[in-house]
Amino acid sequence: MNDSKGILYVVGIGPGAQDHATPAALKAIAESQLVVGYTTYIKLVRHLLEGKEIVKTGMTEEIGRARAAIERARDGATVSLISSGDAGVYGMAGLVFQVLKEMGWKRGDSPELRLIPGMTALNSCASLVGAPLVHDSCSISLSDLLTPWSVIERRIEAAAGADFVIGLYNPASGRRTRQIVDAQTIIRRHREGSTPVALVKSAYRHMEQVVLTDLDTFLDYEIGMLTTVIIGSSNTFMFEGYMVTPRGYTNKYRFDGAVLPGQRPGFSLVVPPVSETD
Repeated sequence: MNDSKGILYVVGIGPGAQDHATPAALKAIAESQLVVGYTTYIKLVRHLLEGKEIVKTGMTEEIGRARAAIERARDGATVSLISSGDAGVYGMAGLVFQVLKEMGWKRGDSPELRLIPGMTALNSCASLVGAPLVHDSCSISLSDLLTPWSVIERRIEAAAGADFVIGLYNPASGRRTRQIVDAQTIIRRHREGSTPVALVKSAYRHMEQVVLTDLDTFLDYEIGMLTTVIIGSSNTFMFEGYMVTPRGYTNKYRFDGAVLPGQRPGFSLVVPPVSETD
């Protein structure tokens, strides 16, 4: 093994457009001798890869990508392992740590780890439709390739019952169409059919598509692996073609800035008691 310590950048490249990649992500790729990634993601940054060694593999080959990146960096190379969005959100970062643990890696060993955050798919898609994530939200992947569907169902039920804005990743594929239908059924038990829903495909990429619809009818539109589904909470509303989830300021203030009776700035929200006749 090379005596010099290598560097492994685990890089979130954002949605794919260079304008939405961070300067730190661009710098990490520029400094790397080798760039490793899923074929589709390599294509998104191909303009940054001139003169670099590239390892690209297909879907379901994530362990191989992680091992290839780690082994080359361990031997002294500077390597970028890339994920779209943020590598720590449904990306490669977790798998990197699992492989390192299996290999017996310790802090101070080669490679040195540098995790570079990126704009998540949920953030990217939200920016195209308004401000749907201003209050509490969660993300759930509907892919059951690695997680049992029974577990995913429980998570959808809990999120819907708790009135989170829900972002659904990996909602459907050519062979997997039932899960998004089941998800709608679960969420409709807790939300009105008029609840706003956004369908965003390939945000900030070629062939970007945005649809604003509602909980009752969103299944009428095309939904695939490149679609992110954002389902509003009970407070989410539509305004001038934008999807908005309010933070709750009007629970405490009027729009002239005055504080509502019984409330105090900087203190917990006072919720009026519910009378027995309500």
